[in-house]
Amino acid sequence: MKFYYPLVPALIGVSITLVQPQKALALSEAEIAKVAKAITVEIDNQNGSGTGIIIKREGKNYTVLTAKHVIEAQAKYEIVTPEGAHYSLNYSTVKKLRDVDLAVVQFTSNQNYPVAKIGNSDESTEGTTAYVAGFPRVTAAISKSIYNFTDGRITANAASKPLRDGYALIYSNNTLAGMSGGPVLNDKGELIGVHGRADEVDIDRKSGFNLGIPINTFLRLSLQAGVDVGIRPPATPVATAPKADDFYIQAQDKLNKGNYPGAIADFNQAIKLNPQYAQAYLGRGITQARQKNYQEALADYNQAIRLNLKNPEAPLAYIFRAEVRDKTQDLQGALADYNQAIRLNPKLPFAYGYRGIVRKRLGDLQGALSDANEYIRLDSTTTAAYVFRGNIRAQLGDNLGAITDFNQALRLNPKNAEAYFERGNSRGTLKDWKQAITDFTQALQINPNYAEAYYLRGSVRYELGDKRGGVSDWERAADLFLQQGKTEFYQQTLNLIKQFPQ
Repeated sequence: MKFYYPLVPALIGVSITLVQPQKALALSEAEIAKVAKAITVEIDNQNGSGTGIIIKREGKNYTVLTAKHVIEAQAKYEIVTPEGAHYSLNYSTVKKLRDVDLAVVQFTSNQNYPVAKIGNSDESTEGTTAYVAGFPRVTAAISKSIYNFTDGRITANAASKPLRDGYALIYSNNTLAGMSGGPVLNDKGELIGVHGRADEVDIDRKSGFNLGIPINTFLRLSLQAGVDVGIRPPATPVATAPKADDFYIQAQDKLNKGNYPGAIADFNQAIKLNPQYAQAYLGRGITQARQKNYQEALADYNQAIRLNLKNPEAPLAYIFRAEVRDKTQDLQGALADYNQAIRLNPKLPFAYGYRGIVRKRLGDLQGALSDANEYIRLDSTTTAAYVFRGNIRAQLGDNLGAITDFNQALRLNPKNAEAYFERGNSRGTLKDWKQAITDFTQALQINPNYAEAYYLRGSVRYELGDKRGGVSDWERAADLFLQQGKTEFYQQTLNLIKQFPQ
């Protein structure tokens, strides 16, 4: 019989003063990267890791600033300095600041480590450059924590009206779990914030909504916690009418919580106060798209692109617009947007992944394979990239190459049901029936509602003579297809049951 299957989409000293005798000059990105690496430490324990910033030295004692949630639980922690030296952290010396996600820890060393130069976070406004450094957490894909340094732009500074836990800086840098507590630096290499949170649109794509706590917030609260870094903050800003930034940060917070009407209302206010606020248009577009208001989303993405063409974040607007064009069946428009995003920034791995999906849907399997190869070359730690390339290889008839990709995907994430399903598909095509059944069964153990896995397992069972087991799997697949609104696959499965009875 024919082996049926549907396609599945897929910072020396403490005498620094805040006000410098002369204005500091901007540094090159390479110079800032060197500064960041010298002041950034890893905070490690057996359950994970985070990041910290060296902000003070007194003799052999160093003070490290971090996000409170990094050292929230009492445990055995170590400070790992840039050159790889390990120092124990005495948890009884930890000082957690009230009402903000900040804490300070200490370690002792005979070595001479640089100390962060404190900046004035009030001067970090929309459009200014921001750099974030840290140590991504070890995962199945990342076997060793490797220092990471990324550039971006400040998209909002709502210090006068922060979110809960003191978060008020928003920036577009691409960050990863484990970088919490890391430094946010300006273009002079000065510490302006502490990174703490990041929002993801999906598993591998950021929305540009990264959150940090302004360093001025720390300076204003530190003495209350018994921490004196020898620097006094600027005067507390006089309360003023809300700024566009204030509405923007509230809107993004509401968007993340699923309060779409509230988010739209706040984005509207941000745009009313600042009609040139490209990120507000982008955020409103994302909100509209999540509500399937695609024409409104397209209008906002168009405006974001017009306002944002010369900024490093411009590719993101093209990618979001491409997504909406894809959903409205404008595949050529989506392809053109992905092409433009890649021209603007050829180092965005996921852009190749999404373009590859569109190319596949347009029947360009070789183009899709080329994009999958580039995705993996730029980022070899994303499970989805291997699953996608494996799927393309299978469709091109290279099932052994496909199985190699699915094996790698499962090494990165042993609980990826799709990788088991796709490997089972390729094994079935190669008539490795028993291993195919094992893979489909594993996929179903991870995802009991995986209709396609029931469908293909039924096909293999029937092929092996287990007609009752095969039809039983098909019947379960049909029920799930109907529940999931996949009417075409539902009807296809019913026809199969009629054609091949028990």
